[in-house]
Amino acid sequence: MEWPAARRHHERVSLFWRVFAINAAVLVAAVAVLALSPATVSSRINAGEGAVLGLGVAAVLAVNLLAMRRVFGPLERLTAQMRRVDPLAPGQRIEIERQADEVAELSHAFNDMLDRLERERRDSARRALDAQEDERRRMARELHDEIGQTLTGVVLQLETLEARAPEELRAELRSLEASARAGIEEVRELARRLRPEALDDFGLRSALVSLGSNLAEHSGLRVSPRLAGDLPTLSQEDELVVYRVAQESLVNVVRHARATRAELSLSRENGAVVLRVRDDGRGIDADGLRSGTGVRGMRERALLVGGEFAIESRPGVGTRVRLLVPITEADERTSEG
Repeated sequence: MEWPAARRHHERVSLFWRVFAINAAVLVAAVAVLALSPATVSSRINAGEGAVLGLGVAAVLAVNLLAMRRVFGPLERLTAQMRRVDPLAPGQRIEIERQADEVAELSHAFNDMLDRLERERRDSARRALDAQEDERRRMARELHDEIGQTLTGVVLQLETLEARAPEELRAELRSLEASARAGIEEVRELARRLRPEALDDFGLRSALVSLGSNLAEHSGLRVSPRLAGDLPTLSQEDELVVYRVAQESLVNVVRHARATRAELSLSRENGAVVLRVRDDGRGIDADGLRSGTGVRGMRERALLVGGEFAIESRPGVGTRVRLLVPITEADERTSEG
């Protein structure tokens, strides 16, 4: 049993002096054993004396190795734990075994560094995403107000020309008019993707329903929305993250999955709002799950609101996206109010 006073003294001794003391003790013990033993060494070492010396050196090295392993073992375990930390999975920390030695101090410093990195990552991601949303809002407004109005003016002029034009030109003018109207719809659709008006005006549920119906209309993908009725009122930032993850997931389904059906669900589970997007497409390979730009963007958005993001996919089975956003006390109060 190690007494508390001896333990405190042991913890105050630095790693350097502990290693020095171990090597010194092993050396002194080896010299003492050789001095007190009946073994002798001739001017010319014979086979028996060489064997004794070899065994002595091997014993000294073995004792030193065991002692060093005990001292440096915690450092090796700490190094292995550091390598397992994933920057995209926040909250992971090093477990501290001792409270006052170098390994504990290094663990504390590493955990403090992770705290600072996660705070800076969240702040940087928030600034970048805010700037991105501002740019999306500006572009959506310009598309709607400038290009949309210009195309609307073109349609009105074509209608006027069609009424005045000879009969042989009216078919061509009607074709141009149809093309201009199609351009107006495409501009409106681009503006809705850049900045969903339904999210600002009617809330998250309506925006998700509108997202699914618009994608189904333009792509032929069957989207089945399943939205629970007991959802709390999330903050504007949380709602935007949920919407963008759902949008990115469904757009990826349309572009890459070759799916015929997708399910979009939003529910309340264990103090959190959970978004799920599933499809019956061809799936995503391992490289796409690890390094895909869209996947990384969704992970970044989840980290921004303290949420959890997971994606599972198997070739030929489809892809499942899951976003968990914790419900705060402010969300509960807003929902009750």
